[in-house]
Amino acid sequence: MEHHEAFNMPLWASIPFLIMLLFIAIGPLFFNHWWEENKNKLIISLALGIPTAVFLIVNGLSHNLIHQMVFDYLPFIVLLGSLFIITGGIHLKGDIQAKPAINTLFLAIGAILASFMGTTGAAMLLIRPVIKTNSERKFKVHTILFFIAIIANAGGMLTPLGDPPLFLLYLRGAPFEWFFSLTKEWAFVNGLLLIIYIIVDSYYYKKEPVRNIKSDRTHIEPLKLKGTYNFIFLLGIVFSVALLNSNYLTFINDNPYYGFIREFSMIAFAGMSMYFTPNLLRTENKFTWTPIIEVAFLFLGIFITMVPALLWLNSNAATLGISSAPMFYYATGTLSSFLDNAPTALAFHNLALGMVTPESTGLVAGIPVEFLTAVSIGAVFFGAMTYIGNGPNFMVKAIAEENNIKMPSFVGYIFKFSIVVLLPIYILTQLLFIH
Repeated sequence: MEHHEAFNMPLWASIPFLIMLLFIAIGPLFFNHWWEENKNKLIISLALGIPTAVFLIVNGLSHNLIHQMVFDYLPFIVLLGSLFIITGGIHLKGDIQAKPAINTLFLAIGAILASFMGTTGAAMLLIRPVIKTNSERKFKVHTILFFIAIIANAGGMLTPLGDPPLFLLYLRGAPFEWFFSLTKEWAFVNGLLLIIYIIVDSYYYKKEPVRNIKSDRTHIEPLKLKGTYNFIFLLGIVFSVALLNSNYLTFINDNPYYGFIREFSMIAFAGMSMYFTPNLLRTENKFTWTPIIEVAFLFLGIFITMVPALLWLNSNAATLGISSAPMFYYATGTLSSFLDNAPTALAFHNLALGMVTPESTGLVAGIPVEFLTAVSIGAVFFGAMTYIGNGPNFMVKAIAEENNIKMPSFVGYIFKFSIVVLLPIYILTQLLFIH
């Protein structure tokens, strides 16, 4: 983001951004019924966003605001919307035996799919078959918790499609294929989670009442995948993001608006998915527009109110004392746990930008590669630390509860799962990979 030198951004201008994030954190916990209405989310976004926009325009920073909304918010919503529409046309149904090996295989497949169809897409595709498969079992909460950690978060590390923070870093200049360099961290964390999961699930499987196991063996419905042509449209999205950018299409450098060829391509694939997928299939998938409208309304407020915070970070980066890759990792991770991980990644990318000197070498997306690695990994992995760290976490929890699986509370999730299982793995990740 360009910086307007004449105006020194005060820290208090970030207050609307903090209020916005506070609403997202506490809304579902304290005034759930009111917060569920998407129009109320839009009201909050506008109530905080409009004064911020006016403040920026008055102070001669309208170009920063326009850049943020046109070149960050729009592509962000188009990508999430396209993935949401296309994956909503793929329906997996069936009920196979809920043995530990089969459950672990489900999670492992999800860990791979998450990077290519997005954590939200993979989670929505697999959550209902996993619940159905485990429906005869008494102990199933642990399966949903590991599902959130692996499929809704840690799996989405390998491409910008995997998780929103990575897409925003891609928009900031990180090459599509650069994220494959995080394969060893991805394999380490997902591998460890799968090993712990199969041990935990085997323990609970032995404790299952005999009648449940018998019932599980007799209620078998082979897995069936419908709407498979949507995988072609999904590939279209992958190629749009990978190839339709200034690295391959040099004419985009002449005018940044030419870059929207990527978004038009994604909208076209989403349109084909809408056209070719029968409505009945989407109904079977319980497909509704509500979740994507919710994301669009919330992020409208987040992206507008974030501009002063990003500008302030850019000016004051040097004074914050965050100077090493491990510090970037833990700072990004801590904020990604309790705020949404997408704006957090952008904030720390901006912080790193403010620290770059003319002598800096080995830059990717304008920042040192070890900082970009730390921010990417911190944002994606720590998104699983709470229900609010990443979009699909809450969706998975809601679907589990619809199916009478009693999930831990917000605080219960942190103390019974995050701190016990996830945090030690994330500390190990830092010790091994981030120096």
